[in-house]
Amino acid sequence: MDESDVGISCYISNLPGFRGILKQRYSDFIVNEVDLDENVVHLTSLEAPKECSENKAVNISDQLNRSYATEIESFRSLAGHSDADKLKAFIDELNSGADVSDESIVLSPSSDKSHRTAIHNFFKERLKFLVTDTIDGVEDQSKCVRVRLNNDRNNGRGRSSRKRKDRDDKRYDSRGSDSWPGHLGKFLRFHLFKENKDTQEALNVIAKMLGVQLRSFGFAGTKDKRAVSTQRVTVFKQQASKLAALNKRLIGIKVGDFCHVKEGLLLGQLYGNRFTITLRGVSAESEDIIKASAVALGKHGFINYFGLQKNAISTVREYYKESGDIDGTLRQLPRYLVAEKAILQCLKRSPGNYLQALKAIPRTLRMMYVHSYQSYLWNHAASMRVQKHGFDQVVLGDLVYSKEEYKVKESFVAECEDVNDNNMDDYSNLDEISETDLPEERNIPVKVINEEDLKSGTYTIDDVLLPLPGSKVIYPSNDIGEVYRDLAQKDGISLTETAHKIKEFSITNMTGAYRRVFQKPKDFEWELLSYTDGTIPLAETDFDVIAKSVKSKVREEDPTNGSKELPADSSAISVGGDMLSGKVREEKINNEAGMQSEISQSGGNAEESQMALKLSFTLPASCYATMAVRELLKTSTSVAFHKSLND
Repeated sequence: MDESDVGISCYISNLPGFRGILKQRYSDFIVNEVDLDENVVHLTSLEAPKECSENKAVNISDQLNRSYATEIESFRSLAGHSDADKLKAFIDELNSGADVSDESIVLSPSSDKSHRTAIHNFFKERLKFLVTDTIDGVEDQSKCVRVRLNNDRNNGRGRSSRKRKDRDDKRYDSRGSDSWPGHLGKFLRFHLFKENKDTQEALNVIAKMLGVQLRSFGFAGTKDKRAVSTQRVTVFKQQASKLAALNKRLIGIKVGDFCHVKEGLLLGQLYGNRFTITLRGVSAESEDIIKASAVALGKHGFINYFGLQKNAISTVREYYKESGDIDGTLRQLPRYLVAEKAILQCLKRSPGNYLQALKAIPRTLRMMYVHSYQSYLWNHAASMRVQKHGFDQVVLGDLVYSKEEYKVKESFVAECEDVNDNNMDDYSNLDEISETDLPEERNIPVKVINEEDLKSGTYTIDDVLLPLPGSKVIYPSNDIGEVYRDLAQKDGISLTETAHKIKEFSITNMTGAYRRVFQKPKDFEWELLSYTDGTIPLAETDFDVIAKSVKSKVREEDPTNGSKELPADSSAISVGGDMLSGKVREEKINNEAGMQSEISQSGGNAEESQMALKLSFTLPASCYATMAVRELLKTSTSVAFHKSLND
C-alpha cells in the first residue's frame, strides 16, 4: 500500500528532500513515553526496592481435614444442587489425602456476571484454600467458574512435577488474594524496556513467566515493534522482587523502576512520546539542504497525518485466499497477529459465519477498523486543506477550539473527574475484563471561523482542526467539509445514517473527535554525525546508560584492575544474564527473531565515512514521528522502501 492510497500526499516545506535510511537498527528509533505530567519515562534501575512485608501464605494443611458442611450448604443456596455436590466431592477428595494439585472442577455455565462475581467472592471469603477463575464455556458467549486447590502458595504439599503443557490447563490468576499488605498499593508500576517487540508481545512473555493472565496488566499506549522503547506498565498485586528476578531470563526485555500505586494504568493516560531518531546514510546535494530542512521542521512542523500501518502478512493472506486451508494458514501466522487468528479459529468452528468471526476479534482491535477508516477520511481532508488553502493562514469556515470557552470547559472537566472518580481499588471482577476501553472523547467546544475571527487574528494556523467522523462532530463549513461526504459516498458509506444494526462496525456509532492539521515537534533538537561502522549505535538507550554504570562499578570494586580499562572481551557487561553492549545485544536479538542483518552488504570501503542525522523531539499521543521524518526526506516512510535503501 502506498502513502497516496491513504491520503498522504502533501508537504509543508518546499525544500528538496534528501536520502536517509529510517530504522536501519533498532537503536535508530528510540521511544520514551511521556506521562501526563510531561515527565519522560526512563529505565534507570533493574533492582527491586525493599518491601516491608510479603503476602502471608495460607496454610492449607490447617484448613483441610475438617467438615465444610456449613459452607457447602451456603454454596448450595447460591449455586444450586449440582455445583454444590461437585464442590463437596472435590473437598472430600482433598481431605482423603489424594493429590489433586493438577485437578479442577468447572461449575455450571452462567451468563450473569454478577452471579459469577458472587461465586468468586464466596470462595475468597469462605474457602480460601481454593481459588477460582472464569473460563469460556462450551457454547459461544457462555462463561463458567473454574475451581482448584490454591497450590501456588507455600503450603507444604509441593507442586506436581508434570509440565503445564501436559495438563491441558491454563494458568490461574492470583488477583483475588485477600492477604495483600494494606500499606502497599494494589498495583505494581514498573518501567518496561524492550527491543524489537511490541507491547502486547512483551507483556505476554512476562505474564507467562509470572503465571498470570495478560489482562492483569495496564498500560497507557502501545509502542513501535521495530524500535527500542521504554514505557510505564502496571500489574495487579505482584511483588517487585518477583518481577525483578525475571530480568535474568528475559531476552530483549527488561523491567525496573518499581513502585506500588493505588490505581492501574488505562489506555490514553499519557501526554505523548519522546523520540530519538537516527537517519543513517544521509546524503544530499549539499549539507546546507539537510540543515535547512531540520530547521524548517522545528519551526513549521509537519502535516499531522495518520501514518501507514504495517502489512507484514501479505504472503500468508495470499496463501489463504488461494487454498482456503485454515489449519495451514494458522500454522504460518505469527503469534502477535491476534485478530487474524481469532477470525480463522472462529471460521473453523462455524464455517461461513463471517459476522461471528469478526466479533471474535478482541473489542479494542475491532474498534481499530472503524478508527482506520476515520483516519483515511481525515488524511484526505488534510491533504485537500493544504492544497487549496496552504499552511500559513486560517480561512473562513475552518474549525478551531473556542479559546474563550476552552478554559472554562477544562476546569469543569477536572472538577467532574474528582467527583466521579471510580474506586479502582475494587478489582474483584478484574478477571472478567478482557480489555480496557479507550476513554470517551471529551466534548471540547469547537467553533467555525467567521469574518470577525479573521479580523481579530485570535486564531493561527496552529489552531486549525479537522474532525474524525462521528455522531457528535461538526464539519468545516468551507469546501473541505465536502471532502468527507464525497469520499464516504464513493465507498457507499453514510456519515449520518446507520446501514446495519452492528453498532461497533458503524461510523455513526462513534462520537468522533478532532485533530490538529499541523503539528510542531516540542523540545526539538538535531545534530549531524559522521560514522564509519554501521554496526555501532549512534544514540544511547536507557539500557546503555545502565551498562555504563555497571562497568564503572566493576572498575571501582575490582582491586586488581585499578584504573586500567577493562579488557576488550569484557566490554559486554552481563546484567541479569543479558549482554549489554549495543552491537552484541542487537545482533543477539536479530538472531532470535530469525532476521538477517539489514546493514548494507554492498561493496565499498567499510571504513568510508558516512553521515547521520539524529533528531530528538516530543509529540503528543497519537502523532506519528514517521510523518515528521517524511517531511524531511520527502519520501515514503514505508518499511519496504527503507529496506530497499540497504540493497
